[in-house]
Amino acid sequence: MSGADESRTIVPAERRPRSDEPSRPRTVPKARVRSGTRRPRKSLMLTAVMWLMLIYTLVPLAWLVINSTKTQAAFLSTFGLWFSGDFALWDNIGQTFTYDGGVFGRWLLNTLLYVVVGAGGATVLATLAGYGLARFVFPGKRAVLAIILGAIAIPGTALAVPTFLMFSALGLTNGPLAVILPSLISPFGLYLIWTYATEAIPAELLEAARVDGAGEFRIFRSIALRLLMPGFVTVLLFSLVATWNNYFLPLIMLSDPRWFPLTVGLNQWSAQAVTAGGHPIYNLLVTGSLLTIVPIVIVFLLLQRYWESGLIAGGVKE
Repeated sequence: MSGADESRTIVPAERRPRSDEPSRPRTVPKARVRSGTRRPRKSLMLTAVMWLMLIYTLVPLAWLVINSTKTQAAFLSTFGLWFSGDFALWDNIGQTFTYDGGVFGRWLLNTLLYVVVGAGGATVLATLAGYGLARFVFPGKRAVLAIILGAIAIPGTALAVPTFLMFSALGLTNGPLAVILPSLISPFGLYLIWTYATEAIPAELLEAARVDGAGEFRIFRSIALRLLMPGFVTVLLFSLVATWNNYFLPLIMLSDPRWFPLTVGLNQWSAQAVTAGGHPIYNLLVTGSLLTIVPIVIVFLLLQRYWESGLIAGGVKE
């Protein structure tokens, strides 16, 4: 026997695994099984706070829907959070659009005009300016960014009176431009697009497009705008809600009821109940308030899927 044969380790036959013997499954430590099936912890305090916020949000909406189905007499004599009397929702809607010569329909069209031109224009301008600040270098860029951050910190109500004085000197008050032009400026939307474009648009992709001979406008339209779509939709939603609910600026800019938006017009209806010789129309006021929130809810539901898809895409980005 050679030395190599002597150095071999001989395994007894009884310890060798047979080919026909089934392999035993490996046991998993108990600690691993427990860690993999551990249930998420629950916080009673956070759950209670969530339910309180949900109730705080839904109760006014439920009150609005319920009382829109009541007549004037039932509204004043019944409990606000339960249905009572005849179902008068369709009659209230018809009276809302025909009261005072159909002025509610005019206010609705005015609001749509301010939202489409003002909020849409603000979103487009914020997207163009934010993309330019994020991907171009020019003198005074830091000063522009500092001005934008300072404008975000200033509330809109603080600028309403100076804006009114400036527009009054130019003869632009008491008309649609008095509401549309200030709505075109959105410092927060510009800042949001700027920060989003900095992260979402790779500089290498733009350089490759320039090497291929694409112009700046084509790069923005074909590449940058598609990558900016989640941020674009986010700014659009914020601008739509802000313009739709805008009250103080139209209040000081407009004195002609024909140009009132819904917020100022409904406040005028509400003032009829406390003025001398006024006629209260609570049922129409509540129904008009319900009709005011329906379009903005529909728009939010239609745009929400684009917003969520963009957030999910950014969350799984490597």
